Amino acid sequence: MTDTTNPLYVKLLGETARIGWAELQPFFARGALLWVAAEVDLVAVALAVAEDDRASVAAWLGGGQLAKLEESRAENLLERDPPLWAVVVAPWVLVQERGGEPEARH
Repeated sequence: MTDTTNPLYVKLLGETARIGWAELQPFFARGALLWVAAEVDLVAVALAVAEDDRASVAAWLGGGQLAKLEESRAENLLERDPPLWAVVVAPWVLVQERGGEPEARH
């Protein structure tokens, strides 16, 4: 469960925005995109990355819910150009495909 009252969570939530694939391509070219599965709270993952929560990050990586964006997925995103949500946690840009507004998941 994510503490949605955490000030950093609230800050990251406010910095999360809809974005198109065209704007993300330069970050992909630099190897700076991390893909977050739709069933995971994008902001919670960003918080874990920002706070260096290695256990949570390792669990998501191990479960395939967090990964460096692969070329095959990038090609698919280029073809479909779906709405994406992204948040920056330097040096990474975390990106997720889903419809609607970002919401806190408990």
